[in-house]
Amino acid sequence: MEIQDIIESVGAMDGVLVLTPRPGDGSPEIAWGDTFFYYAPDGVVPKAQPFATIVTKDYPGDDTSRLDRPDAFRLNIAAGAEEFGRWTRSGPTDPGTADVIGPHPVYGSLHWLAVVNPGPETATAVDELLREAHRLARERFQRHANRGRADARDGQTG
Repeated sequence: MEIQDIIESVGAMDGVLVLTPRPGDGSPEIAWGDTFFYYAPDGVVPKAQPFATIVTKDYPGDDTSRLDRPDAFRLNIAAGAEEFGRWTRSGPTDPGTADVIGPHPVYGSLHWLAVVNPGPETATAVDELLREAHRLARERFQRHANRGRADARDGQTG
């Protein structure tokens, strides 16, 4: 899988906003070239975290995936507790191993999964995990939107 393939696939999902920070767009330099996927059917960046990201470099405190290698990138997926448990029950994995799904080296405790350079061994699972992360993000968005509508109704006088 190539980065652009992932961006096109996830970007085609319902309500997805894809952000790829670049120089001059006001984003922090460390994020330039990475990609963030949000469920945002209104096209507005939500206050919520993205449901998936692609990172192309090591971040401070997050270098165990060894993304300083040529053409290395890591796909991170907010998979939810159930999928996280399913993919991590076999024990720890080396976060720098390509084409192996494991806990995110920093955000694993928040049920994020990660895979460096996803390929043929993980392609089907990655697609399923991205769809599940999208579904969970959509449900969170809808719960928040419904809560906002209920709060607005409760505040009306009449």
